[in-house]
Amino acid sequence: MEQDLPKDTAQTQPPAGAWQRILSWDSRLSVTKGLTAVTLLTGFLGGYFQYLNSYEQKVGEQAKADMDKATETFIDISNAFAEVQTQQENLLLGQFGSLRVQASPAFIPVDAKTLEPAPDDYSKSRATLKRNGPIFARKAEIYIDWASDIDRDPAGDHTLDQDPLTATLLTKYNFDCDSEANLPQFKGAIYGGGDPGRPTEELCNDPTADGLKAYVNLCARRSDGTIDPLQKVVTINWWSAKHHVLVMHHCFEALRSQLNPLQVPASNNGLSNDHKPEMTRPQDTGEHRLQLQARRLDAFMTLTMSRLDLIRVRYRPTGFFCHVPGVRDAVGYFSNKCLPIPPATKERA
Repeated sequence: MEQDLPKDTAQTQPPAGAWQRILSWDSRLSVTKGLTAVTLLTGFLGGYFQYLNSYEQKVGEQAKADMDKATETFIDISNAFAEVQTQQENLLLGQFGSLRVQASPAFIPVDAKTLEPAPDDYSKSRATLKRNGPIFARKAEIYIDWASDIDRDPAGDHTLDQDPLTATLLTKYNFDCDSEANLPQFKGAIYGGGDPGRPTEELCNDPTADGLKAYVNLCARRSDGTIDPLQKVVTINWWSAKHHVLVMHHCFEALRSQLNPLQVPASNNGLSNDHKPEMTRPQDTGEHRLQLQARRLDAFMTLTMSRLDLIRVRYRPTGFFCHVPGVRDAVGYFSNKCLPIPPATKERA
């Protein structure tokens, strides 16, 4: 019996394997450091998931902040333009409402005595929009265009003059607000960010030469309408909320500063008879331009709503596969699919 005891003990012991090695390491660590391999493994996994939860929390906070600012910017800009355009339309229709009933169908003669000063609320709204127009454009760029750009890395290299379009440039280039070719559209070729090149007759005078485009190649023109070959071509991208705001503000100021048919007296003020009917037909000038402004505002709102959806796509939750330890980092070498907020690729100096 005593001789068989070692043999029975040997039979009850489990075969050597991975678990025995862990137990062996466990005994060594327990003696030297007071730790166990199981504790280390548990601590590693706990730290990993703690980091993951912290990351997801920051992603959620950033998503909410981006969505709130984009929505706020959208509402502020839309309300500002809608308010002043509505007041402008009411002002135009109110001043001509009583005259149209009595006037000849050919044109409406207007006497300066019948004109009334612009209401105070319209003047205030117009002054507010004039003051905030450039600010609205920058807010649209930051909180709508940049926030919805899935591929944009804030830590990457970005030239400060990457987008040369400004309100003053639209005025300098004599942007034609009444041209149908200059109205926003989202069909056709999308602007790829390349240099449109130098001005040419085909490029500047035939916007649909290569088919419909969701952008406008703007050429500098002199006061007589001829092309200035010394100025570079600037592109208006209709997929940019900033560009919509700049164009809307420019066309509002252009409409306001144009010779108002309401201000043309019946005495003709020295104008020839050829110009008199044209200057006194508000339904062919002012109302049409107001309709174009309404179309521009509608296009801006349509684009912004699609941009809000892109913000949701950018921050949508990842699947369980991206939460497996090690897999998330492995996928990160090839794609940002598991990272709603891509990490910085480069530290700024």
